[in-house]
Amino acid sequence: MELSEVFDKKLGFGCLRLPHHGDDASDVDVEQMKEMVDLFLERGFRYFDTAYSYLDYKSELFVREALARRHPRDAFVLTTKLPCLELTPDDDAQKLEGMVEEQLQKCGVDYFDFYFLHSVDQSHLGLIEQLGCFELLQKLRREKKTRFCGFSFHDTADVLDQILTRHPEVDVVQIQLNYLDWEHPVIQSRACLEVCRRHGKPVIVMEPVKGGTLAALPKAAQELLQQAAPGSSPASWAIRFAASQPGVAMVLSGMSDLQQVEDNTSFMRDFVPLDGSEKEVLRQAARIVGEAVAIPCTGCSYCTKGCPMQIPIPRYFTLFNQHKRDRWQANAKERYDQMLKTHAPASACVECRQCEQSCPQHIGICGWLKEVAQAFE
Repeated sequence: MELSEVFDKKLGFGCLRLPHHGDDASDVDVEQMKEMVDLFLERGFRYFDTAYSYLDYKSELFVREALARRHPRDAFVLTTKLPCLELTPDDDAQKLEGMVEEQLQKCGVDYFDFYFLHSVDQSHLGLIEQLGCFELLQKLRREKKTRFCGFSFHDTADVLDQILTRHPEVDVVQIQLNYLDWEHPVIQSRACLEVCRRHGKPVIVMEPVKGGTLAALPKAAQELLQQAAPGSSPASWAIRFAASQPGVAMVLSGMSDLQQVEDNTSFMRDFVPLDGSEKEVLRQAARIVGEAVAIPCTGCSYCTKGCPMQIPIPRYFTLFNQHKRDRWQANAKERYDQMLKTHAPASACVECRQCEQSCPQHIGICGWLKEVAQAFE
């Protein structure tokens, strides 16, 4: 299989934000997921993306139940990732290879189409190289446990350039790219894409809708997009923006219900890139959204895994952002008070900063928790 065959369509199914019961994101509605998977495949798409640590380490199991056990292996393309943020200096090759075997079993497959190093950045790069993780990728390829290899990346463009210079053997790179982060000084979507293009690496886009931020827009931005293209969803604008960029081979969408699958596949089945006037509309929308969103959290929940106080950080940040937007002003405080019945308050933060070390968005989480506490407590 050639890369061009894998990337025949530009929409991928991200398995981090699956449909779930209640407030527990890891309590996935598998029956609805099956319907979503079936529709996605029926409409000619086949790329699925998961990871070892997604959804409290259960995402790969859901992929097995909804996808691998119900469809022929050649009907889908599957990517998973090694959890680089959880590696320690005491780990060795045997442990890493054992994790890969565990992932094959959890996903219910004999091989992966892509195997990635997950969330590579400057702070973890030394340990990743020390443990031979890039060499592991090549070993997996030789043993036919993966067809292609790469890494997902969360850092600045200069760091990405260093990694690709040292490791030209990778096939693809997964980066965060959306119209809100296009010129962001930390995320650097445009600059990172340009680095990948200089190194000749196809790009897989994550967070095209920025954790749902670009699907639930401020009223002024939503009206702007509706006037330009009546009936088009805000998510369609965001996904088409990412897919329109030169060098982008695949755009992952974290679809969480059947309606989102129907919407995304409808406009990506016969993908049409944005034209000049549409790009200008998005530039205006980005300015509106940027002014309305206080905390650029995508809700990935990487920050919560090691929190000693078990503070539900992304959920508090969502409420805070909603608090800053007029249409949510009335009930955000009430919802926060309701959460305090079962969760620690934002003011319980002890500033250990473990969360900040794990945050792909490089948010100053401890400082923002103080802002949340001031607003709601």
